[in-house]
Parts: sequence; C-alpha cells; structure tokens
Amino acid sequence: MTCFKPLLLAVALATTAQATLAADWQTSPYGKQDEIGAANLLTPEVVKQAVGLVKTGKTYPLAVPVSKDLPAFRHRSFHLYNIQPGEQAGQAGQTLGRNKFSFNDELVNGWTGVGTQLNGIGHIGIDNVYYNGNKAADFVTVEGVTRLGVEKVPPMVTRGVVLDMTAYYGKAIVPGGTAFTVADIKAVLKKQGITLRTGDVVLFNTGWLELIGKDNQQFLATEPGIDLPAAEWLADQGIVAFGGDTWASEVYPNPSGEEFPVNQFMLAKRGIYNLELIDTRALVQDKAFEFLFVLGQPLYKGSTQVNINPVAIH
Repeated sequence: MTCFKPLLLAVALATTAQATLAADWQTSPYGKQDEIGAANLLTPEVVKQAVGLVKTGKTYPLAVPVSKDLPAFRHRSFHLYNIQPGEQAGQAGQTLGRNKFSFNDELVNGWTGVGTQLNGIGHIGIDNVYYNGNKAADFVTVEGVTRLGVEKVPPMVTRGVVLDMTAYYGKAIVPGGTAFTVADIKAVLKKQGITLRTGDVVLFNTGWLELIGKDNQQFLATEPGIDLPAAEWLADQGIVAFGGDTWASEVYPNPSGEEFPVNQFMLAKRGIYNLELIDTRALVQDKAFEFLFVLGQPLYKGSTQVNINPVAIH
C-alpha cells in the first residue's frame, strides 16, 4: 500500500486545488484589472485561423429585426418613433431651405436587451458580485456601470460553430425544457465533424425562433438549452461566447429550480459572453457548421448588454 500513497496524495491535492479555484471564482486569471474576461483569448493567431475558414465568401446576418412586436424578457420593450425636427416638427414630409432639404430622424425608447443581443460579463452577477469580484455597490450607477461595460469588449473575430440540435432530436422545434448535456453536445460535434478550440463562439440551433409571432407566450415561458455541466465543459474548452436562437441560451426553467445558473456561471465566474436570439437557420440550411464570426458591437458606454447584428462568413 505504501507505493500508492504518493498517488493518493497527488489526487487529494488536485481535488483541493480545484475546490479552492471554484471557491475563489471572483479572481480573474487575467489579473485584478481585467474587464473583458474570455475575450482575452481572441489573439491574432485565433483571428488568422478563423479567416482561413472562408470558402465561398457568402455572408449571413445573424440578427432578427427589432420592433415593438418582438417578444422580450419580462419588463423589456422597444419603441421607435420617427420625428421631423424643426419649425414644422410633426408634419411628415417637411422640407427645409431653398433646396427643399428633407430628412427622417428616429428616436428609440427601448431596452438594450431586446432582440439579438450581446450580454456582457457585467450583466449577470451572483449575490451582487460580478466578474473579477466587482461588487455592485462599487461600479453600478444610474448612468451605467463604470467597469465591465460593453465598450470595453474588443471586436469578436473568431471561429463560429453552430450545433444543429433540431437534427439531433429530429424535431423542427426542440421542446422547451430540453436540457442539452455534455454527451449531447459531444454527439452533435462528432456528427458534424467539429472539434472545439480556444477562442470559439458556440451557437445552438433549436428552431425556437419559429415561435415568434406564432406563440410568443410559449417562446418566453420556457426554452431548450444547455445544462450547468454542459456549460462547465464548454468553458473548459476555452470558448469566448455561447448562445443561440433562444432568449437566455440555457435550459429554462432549470430543473434545479435555480434562476439562470448557466448565465451566472458563464458570465460571472468564467467571463464568457452570452449571445441571444441569434438566427442560425440559414447557416444550418446550408450546412455551414463552422464559419468566420465577426462582431463589432455598438459602444454604449456603461451598458452591460446591447443589440447586435453579428455576421457569419462561410
């Protein structure tokens, strides 16, 4: 038995180290001043590898149009108004000056979390503590956050991967409440001939967008998505962002009864971004399962989430 003692000691030390890391999730591996989390993985090498994926040059917009009719999470809404500024404000088709100059101006009154969106790592916390140990009382103000804002996030130019869960389950719309496990994800990756690598953006196609305008109540009441062990596995692969065609990018309601545990883990603990309401239907139709993913989000200073229109290039 003596020869096994060093091995048992090593296992015990490794287990202790993992437990310590889990307990100390508030410390970023990129340093005390880090505000971009997994985006640190977007190196020039990652970008060059991703650019090499372009085969046809076909581009795919990945956003859904935003309007007042788009179903949104709980309290959120979106309203756009066309305004004719000037002396004749309110009169459609007004002209100004000798050359009859005319123009349209739009005023938006809406939440930044309506429609296709980037959820930054300052968006979700755990008991008022956010990524890298930032406490709400220290960085959240009525005019936005002073740390972890989306304006800090660099452009995301990397490999995108879409996993077609509709084909895996044999359903046009994967039922709400379906939890994607590690085994499910590995099976789809194998079927599609893909191996995840550092810097990836991983998206799930569930058919959920088909409910918009047909059954908005069901769309918001539940959704299919990854469970917590799957999130942990994905994070360990070194991904930068996860998401798909649902509004929370995780199984909801969660079987554990917890409120959005996957988002808490990914954003607050691992600094991994969430991409919601991503329209992957055309990618799946063309079997473009890996592609160049490009995102340059609006730089709303102090915001933790923002509307986006990422582009896939195949």
